[in-house]
Amino acid sequence: MAKRKRLTPANPDYLPTQDGGLETKSMFPKYKDGWEGLRSQSAPISAVAGDAAATAALAELSDEMAQARATGRMVLEIALDQIDAGHLVRDRAHIDADDMQSLMDSLQSRGQQSPIEVVQLDGGRYGLISGARRLEALKRLGSETVLAFLRAPADGADAYVSMVEENEIRANLSIYERARIVVQAAAQGVFGSEKQALKALFRASPAPRRSKIGSFIPVVKALDGALRHPQGLTEKNGLVLARALDADAGLAARLVVALQADTKDAQAEWDMIAQCLAKSEPKKPVSESKSQSKDIAPGLTIRTPKSGQIVLQGPAVTPDLHEKLLQWLCENVT
Repeated sequence: MAKRKRLTPANPDYLPTQDGGLETKSMFPKYKDGWEGLRSQSAPISAVAGDAAATAALAELSDEMAQARATGRMVLEIALDQIDAGHLVRDRAHIDADDMQSLMDSLQSRGQQSPIEVVQLDGGRYGLISGARRLEALKRLGSETVLAFLRAPADGADAYVSMVEENEIRANLSIYERARIVVQAAAQGVFGSEKQALKALFRASPAPRRSKIGSFIPVVKALDGALRHPQGLTEKNGLVLARALDADAGLAARLVVALQADTKDAQAEWDMIAQCLAKSEPKKPVSESKSQSKDIAPGLTIRTPKSGQIVLQGPAVTPDLHEKLLQWLCENVT
């Protein structure tokens, strides 16, 4: 038969008090407030887990911020004197005074709503990609900082494309200014040729627009720096000038001399150019050869009535063929 364990008297500390509660202070003597004091203490394992979770959250936030900064999703506040505005040759050759004043008024009343774009340079500096007008307006207003997105273009060509595309959306650049950035980008070796520069910088533009820009390239190469109001050169006048420069080898030099005279506006400048064109000496015509004709496809005939002319005719000459041919010429003929 099993031996019974002797019962011990009940511990009075575990017995109800007169007010119906439990005496706890003597039960947990190391906690001065008894049970309530014990409950107020954090268990060591939960404290470690909480610290680990907080550390992980901070690390994740830090990584997210670093990633946002590196990918250009974070707006940075940068001191104006840390930005090199001449990092790229600007496509905008002229800033209209009225437009600049309107921009300054907007910045004063609403603050800078759209960040500029910059690239990280050595020595803690930044190179301007886009936002030249906003940067200049903030300087004139006496601001010390500018809001900016940090970009990481793959190369110089990518940086130029970013600048051009941003201005194609925001700014009404003249054809001359578009042609000028093509010439400048090619001259700096960013692109292998003006043809490549035109195709890359204005890849989002339709072929007819690229063709117009390309037609202004000879004008830019001959007269950039001599023209006082290049942004006012209309498409029609620019094409006339380009043809004249091609026909008269000495015209560019005569125009540079004539354009040294002060002109008050674009119209006065064009009047001066028109006077020079009237005195221009065109190239001697090349002797014309006999007209030749050849059928190159069903319903499509090509003729060469005289030197310097090609004529396509026939029922196959449709608007669709015209568009495809124009696009091919823009992409393959310098």
